[in-house]
Amino acid sequence: MEIREHYNYKGWENCIFISNGKIELVATTDVGPRVIKFGAEGGKNLFKENKDMLGKSGGDDWRSYGGHRLWHAPEEMPRTYFPDNSTVPYKINENTLILSQETEVSTGIKKEIEITMNEKENFVKLVHRLINKNLWDVELAPWALTVMPEKTRVIVPQEPFGLHDDNMLPARPLVLWSYTKMDDKRFKWGSRYIQLSQDPGSATCQKIGVTNTLGWMAGYLDGEIFVKRYDYSPLAIYPDMGCNSEVYTDSSIIELETLNSLEIVSPQGFIEHIEYWFYFKDIIKETEDSIDEKLLPLISKTFKFCKF
Repeated sequence: MEIREHYNYKGWENCIFISNGKIELVATTDVGPRVIKFGAEGGKNLFKENKDMLGKSGGDDWRSYGGHRLWHAPEEMPRTYFPDNSTVPYKINENTLILSQETEVSTGIKKEIEITMNEKENFVKLVHRLINKNLWDVELAPWALTVMPEKTRVIVPQEPFGLHDDNMLPARPLVLWSYTKMDDKRFKWGSRYIQLSQDPGSATCQKIGVTNTLGWMAGYLDGEIFVKRYDYSPLAIYPDMGCNSEVYTDSSIIELETLNSLEIVSPQGFIEHIEYWFYFKDIIKETEDSIDEKLLPLISKTFKFCKF
């Protein structure tokens, strides 16, 4: 395991570099908390980098740096868009990095991301934590957003298909935004998967949300695969009409978003949301048979590592 402090990454001079020889990530501490890079050891970044924002810090405007960030849902302006432009205190404990943003002055919420890279396998565990520093209760949900670059294709599993006579009740909630167009060419609606592809030539925004009891989604880019694993609870009250999984895209990015339960958090209390990130390499075509053949065996390998 290798951990380097004060690692200069594209203008941010105080990043943290972590590698286990198979995968690597870079977290910023000049801004954040954010993970700006994730991928194979010595390989390309699977996360989006906004070139106009690289190396910048300070100021009162929220910036879309790229990478992975933590928000609190439901989305609302200006609460959700508190800028993460300031220095992030951090701690390193063996192979665990804890990034702790200073308390947001406009919301009274303190954000933490705890990152633990497995010493041998190709995965990382992230604990996203929202701490209520107010003197009153606050209702919110952790919302973890990973931004991937142009031409990424996101794959979201659907609930297993069942015949009408044996399945009278609904099983696959799908949530649409006012700007969602189901006939957009970037969507591929299958019987077993929903796929949404980023297209630099499409100027409009698209977004969907689902109740995903299977607890995974994947981003595919040029033979490299980013898998998110996360929990589902039938007792949870998820934001956005019951979504624990959302996908957003526009002309430059695509986001893999996961959410935890909407809870009332008491003063000095906190709520957590866990994700596991996995890295794989393989060729996955857009057909559902290809996803079944190539991706599902990889998903199966992740189950033994995930504890929620």
